[in-house]
Amino acid sequence: MRKILIPALLVAAALYATGAVALDSGGTPVVVTPLASRTATASGQPITLPQKNVQVLVSTYDIAPGATLPVHRHPFPRYAYVEAGTLKVTNVETGNSNTYKTGDFIIEMIGQWHQATNIGDGPVKLLVIDQVEEGAKNTELRQ
Repeated sequence: MRKILIPALLVAAALYATGAVALDSGGTPVVVTPLASRTATASGQPITLPQKNVQVLVSTYDIAPGATLPVHRHPFPRYAYVEAGTLKVTNVETGNSNTYKTGDFIIEMIGQWHQATNIGDGPVKLLVIDQVEEGAKNTELRQ
């Protein structure tokens, strides 16, 4: 029994470490596809988390073709997965822009003024995850 258990554990550990394929409790393959691994925001800042009472907020955004979000900034980390469409995000402080398309993962800049425009023919659909201090908002509009 012990001779069978050790190789089985080694195979399971190898599958878990690669993240490519794992098994559910019934032995059916589950495919895990890594989407992103980063330590910095889109503008190169280190990612820093709120220091107390962290609250995770999850939302979806649907941005119509040609729509431009107002100039804004985020005091806390914000992550977005582009489910559909093409989005151009411009840092209005530096003029630098990044374009994101379906399947991209965005780690938004923290505390820097920026805006986003749907530059594609169809709607942009985003899954957005914020990490804030409990009860805080993560979007400030420029006055």
